[in-house]
Amino acid sequence: SLFSYLAFCRGRVVRVPKGPLIRVTGTEVVIPCSVSDYDGPSEQNFDWEFSRETDFVRIVSTWDPTFTSEEYQKRVGLGDIKLRRSSNDAVELVIRNIQPTDQGRYKCSTPSTDATVQGNYDAEVQVKVISDGLSVSGSKARSSTSLRLSEGDSFKLRCSAVTTSPEHTHLHVTWQIKSGSTWRDILSLTHEGKFQPGPGYEERYRNGDIRLDTGANDTYRLSVSQASSVDAGAYRCLVSEWVRGADSSWQKIQEKSVEIGSVAVQRTALDVIISTSNMSVTERDSLDLTCNITTDRSGIFQAEVTWYFSASPDDTLSDAQVLLSMDRDSVVSDSTLISLSHVDRNSYRLLVRDMDVEDSGYYFCQAAVWVPLHNGSWQKVVERTSTPVSVVVAALEPDYEVFLNASKTPKFSDDPTELNCRITNAQDTKANIRFAVSWYYRQRLRSDDVVTEELLATMDADWTLLLGDRSRERTQNGEIIFSKKAADTFSLRIQWTSESDRGDYFCVISAWSRHRNNSWVKSKDVTSASVGIFWATQDYTLTVEAVKLKPFFVAGHTFEMTCKVSSKNIKTPRYSVLITAEKPLADQSNPNGTTRIISLNQDSVVRLEDWTDQTRVDGVVLEKVQENEFRYRMYQTQISDAGLYRCVVTAWSPGGGGMWREAVNGLSNPIQIAFQTSG
Repeated sequence: SLFSYLAFCRGRVVRVPKGPLIRVTGTEVVIPCSVSDYDGPSEQNFDWEFSRETDFVRIVSTWDPTFTSEEYQKRVGLGDIKLRRSSNDAVELVIRNIQPTDQGRYKCSTPSTDATVQGNYDAEVQVKVISDGLSVSGSKARSSTSLRLSEGDSFKLRCSAVTTSPEHTHLHVTWQIKSGSTWRDILSLTHEGKFQPGPGYEERYRNGDIRLDTGANDTYRLSVSQASSVDAGAYRCLVSEWVRGADSSWQKIQEKSVEIGSVAVQRTALDVIISTSNMSVTERDSLDLTCNITTDRSGIFQAEVTWYFSASPDDTLSDAQVLLSMDRDSVVSDSTLISLSHVDRNSYRLLVRDMDVEDSGYYFCQAAVWVPLHNGSWQKVVERTSTPVSVVVAALEPDYEVFLNASKTPKFSDDPTELNCRITNAQDTKANIRFAVSWYYRQRLRSDDVVTEELLATMDADWTLLLGDRSRERTQNGEIIFSKKAADTFSLRIQWTSESDRGDYFCVISAWSRHRNNSWVKSKDVTSASVGIFWATQDYTLTVEAVKLKPFFVAGHTFEMTCKVSSKNIKTPRYSVLITAEKPLADQSNPNGTTRIISLNQDSVVRLEDWTDQTRVDGVVLEKVQENEFRYRMYQTQISDAGLYRCVVTAWSPGGGGMWREAVNGLSNPIQIAFQTSG
């Protein structure tokens, strides 16, 4: 074949499209021509000629300005026919407003720049010019349509396109929208019978919201469901006519458009208002708010309402807490303390029962309008949020009084002290109120100096005891006891009151309120009047009187004396007794002069002290006659027992923890043992 021969020789090849090229009267025709496999400079020149029958007439050349024949000089001079170089080895012959007289053969030639002549240096293509049979129009009722729609509405636009071309042509119909200065494709029915959505319209096409249907009388109907603001603009129908070329490729031979009309999409107006301004409610009461929605929407639509709570007015919607919502089917999300009811078509009531202090904050509602789609689904067309309403929940303070009294008061050191802090006249103290106590001590000063109180102990809401520095060690040792005697009574007991405990005491009863999350928050403090713990301190006095029971005796007889004790300002005293003897200075057994003989302690335990006479181990006896009287006996007295005898008495008072505390000492008058000698 020729192409095989050319390929084998590898000579110059000039190419034009395979004909015939079918074109429509009045359109612009572009015929490309290219050259390959040539020698010489890279930029090649081209000559174009035309023949209706046999002879060719020169049209235009890229290199010779005198090439154009007289027949074409005017059209070339006006630019109706021109060459447009697309590369060094290719040009396009452009014929504007082609006419039936332009039908014929067009030849593209390339002057040789080759070292040897090989290949083909020209190529021809047949151009067939047919009459314009394409007609594109809008609605027959009126030339242009103007639609005003609401968001979510549907609309349809129609155009008519028909061709009477003698050739077998196909139509390509595209609906376009113009927003601004640019036309954008919406949806096309191609010349190959395929639907092709424009950029950005793919999903709406898949969902069926945008359709293109053919109808009778060669009509092409664009259907748009669920219109939004992006659908506002001018609409046109763009129709191109296509024919299949000799090489089986599709060629567009002409294109026409008609503006069908304009569409304005009005955004759905929606106002969302809470009917109440900022408000205050009391704890445990109910909060009643109504969300009113107003819309200019007509037809079928449903509203969705959601109530939100936010601790701060600056919180975003994502930070806010959803309280309750009602969807477009009037299904309310579940809640125990909160209810949402649809009062009427435009009003939605929020009721929050058993308000808590922690519910103070900002409440607002959000509403959305939904409209139905043709496929049975629903689409949200508008959503608005109300201005938040500030709600302050005032704590419901329980009403009660506090009375402090002393059930035990000390008269002496180490006496017990017991204080009872009692809650009286309590009102509004239901199960979610709990009482706790704090105990305070304040020292008494004779001057006008201000003394701050010291915390002894405090209880929190779960009655955990927290000790102050003043009482910590004694409480841990059991010397101070804090207790809850009854539901309304707290007690402070000092087991052994010391002089440093003298002063004023008062208690503070705190009311704790339990919130819905089971946390406890202090709601009120009530302080009692103070109770003074004080007793007069006087010096201890102790008097001991010794009496000799037998005024006269001789050696070998029994010596007997008693000691009577009296005391003042000592609480329940007990006495210990020590018998001492002062011997004459001539007695060398005790150089110090005083001998401790026998003792009896406060628990009546007898002990021999410095009594060393082994022959008379049982020769001395000390016994308690009664609480304040003691008797001393010495059997078989000897001359060496002569001297002055006394009772040394110590008074003891009960101390803390069952111990005894020494109060005061006393010494009796002396009793003399003297023996008569016979002269």
